[in-house]
Amino acid sequence: MARVLVVDDDSNLRRVLSLMLQRSGYQVDEASDGLEALQKATASSYDAAVVDYQMPAPDGLEVLGQLREIQPRCVRVLMSGALDLPVVMHAVNRGEVSRVLQKPFPRQLIVSTLEEAISARARLEELCVGARSDGVESQRRQLEECLSGDFLKLALQPVVAARDGGLRGYEALLRSAHPTLDTPTRIIAASEAHDLLGRLADRVAQLACSWLRVLPPELSFFVNVHPAELSDIEAVQRRFTILKPWAHRVVLEITERSHVQQMIGWRHTLDALTAEGFRIAVDDLGAGYNSLSILAELQPSFVKVDMSIVRHIDREERKQRLMDLLSRFARATNTQLIVEGIETAEEAAVVKRIGVDLLQGYLFGRPSLSIAGMLPASAVG
Repeated sequence: MARVLVVDDDSNLRRVLSLMLQRSGYQVDEASDGLEALQKATASSYDAAVVDYQMPAPDGLEVLGQLREIQPRCVRVLMSGALDLPVVMHAVNRGEVSRVLQKPFPRQLIVSTLEEAISARARLEELCVGARSDGVESQRRQLEECLSGDFLKLALQPVVAARDGGLRGYEALLRSAHPTLDTPTRIIAASEAHDLLGRLADRVAQLACSWLRVLPPELSFFVNVHPAELSDIEAVQRRFTILKPWAHRVVLEITERSHVQQMIGWRHTLDALTAEGFRIAVDDLGAGYNSLSILAELQPSFVKVDMSIVRHIDREERKQRLMDLLSRFARATNTQLIVEGIETAEEAAVVKRIGVDLLQGYLFGRPSLSIAGMLPASAVG
C-alpha cells in the first residue's frame, strides 16, 4: 500500500483530500503546515507528498524543495488555485516538483496523477539503477552515447551587478539533446549509477573551455561541481588543467545541499584548486541544513542565496530580515552575495535596497545556448 503525505493549512480541504485517497487504497498522513510536513518526512518514509502551494512560510515549493533532499524517491505533487507559472516551471526544471495540480480538481484526477507518477518513478528507478542486467547495459550504452556524441551543451544565464545592472558573468547550466537522457537529473543519476561522473565532468570542462575562449575576458564563469568529484584530487587536477588558462575567471559552485563534508580528501582538493586561482561559490544557501558549517569550512568567494528565500521577498518581511543578515555576513567575511531566482522587478528592488552584490534570474535573462540568444542584462531600477 502506497503511503502519501497530504499538506494543507486548510483543515477541511486537507481532510477531504485524505478521505479521497484513503478510499482509493492509499495510506495517508496529514500535516497542517510546512514545518510539520518536514518533521514527518524526516521521521517516516513516503511514496508521495501532495502539498498546497499557498501556505505560510515555508510555502509549498519550499517544502517540496527540501523534501527532495530528505526523501529523493518521494513523488512530489504541488497543488494550487493560483499558479505562479514562471516559479512553478523553475521548480519543475530543478526537479523539486514532479506533478502540478490546479484547484479545484476532480477526485479521479488526483488518484490518476498519483498512480501515474508513482509508476513513472518506478520506471525511472529501473532505468537509473537497473534491476536487470539488460536494462543496466542498455542504460550504460545510452550514457556512453550521450557522453561521446554531441548531445551535451552548456547554456549560460547572466549574473549582473545589483548596483548598476552591468553584466559580471554567466552561470553554466547543463543541457542535453539525447532522446532518453534528456535532463541534467537523468544524466547525473545515470553517471552515478555507472561510476562515470568523471567522464561527465571531463565533458563539462571541455564545454566550459569552448565558452571561455569566446566570452569577454572580464566576465566570471560559474560552473557546478559534483561533490563526489572532490574525493579524487589527482583526477580533479587533471580535469581542470584545461581550464587553468582561465582559472581566475572560473568559479566552482558547490551546493549547500550536498554532503561535501563527508567526502574524503575534499579539503585538499579545494585547497589545490584555489591555489591555482579557481574560486569557490556555495550554491543554494538556505535550501539545506548545513548553512553555517559549510560556510565556515569552505570560506567561499561567493555565496548564492536559494530562490526559496527570494520568492515574494517584496511581500515578506521575515525574508527581508534574513536577506539583510546574509548581506551583512557577506560583507563581514569579504564574500560576494549572489541572489538567484529573481523573477520580478519588485523582488530585484528589495534585494538591491538591502545591499546584495549580484543578481541572477529570468528578469535579467534566461539560459541560452548561443551568444546571439543572450539578452543584454537589464539594469535594476
